Amino acid sequence: MGKEKFVSPVYRVIAVPIEKIQANAYNPNKVAPPEMKLLETSIWEDGYTMPIVCYYDKERDIYEVVDGYHRYTVMLTSKRIRDRENGMLPVSVIEKDLNNRMASTIRHNRARGSHSIDLMKTIVADLVKSGMSDQWIMKHIGMDKDELLRLKQITGIAALFADKEFSKSWE
Repeated sequence: MGKEKFVSPVYRVIAVPIEKIQANAYNPNKVAPPEMKLLETSIWEDGYTMPIVCYYDKERDIYEVVDGYHRYTVMLTSKRIRDRENGMLPVSVIEKDLNNRMASTIRHNRARGSHSIDLMKTIVADLVKSGMSDQWIMKHIGMDKDELLRLKQITGIAALFADKEFSKSWE
């Protein structure tokens, strides 16, 4: 069997009822209330111009948000938009395991927004605990070595440093 040609998910956008979509538990991106109001105005004036990126969980028949949490939230909180859109959100689906979905969320967010340090350190801790190397984390979520080290330090979890060798300069 030959290698299939990659097709970007945006070419397979589907309309999904809002009831079948749920937020992920790890999105560290925050938007201030004035920007959320602006987003609601933008969606009202221009419509949804970008799909929500989701992972489809077949067992639960649910779409979990990977990117687009705030666009999703606007539909939940704006009756006029929900009514106009008939409760449907444009969704592009990616098929990735949890570690790669977390990395995708971070990449999407870092390209345009700010992050909660508390959630970032939790994500780094989760990735380390699941066996992802520092190299994997740095490559997949666009973090440099110093930033990764700082996030590991503030977690206070010694296990995050288990694979590191330290100098004996303190002896």
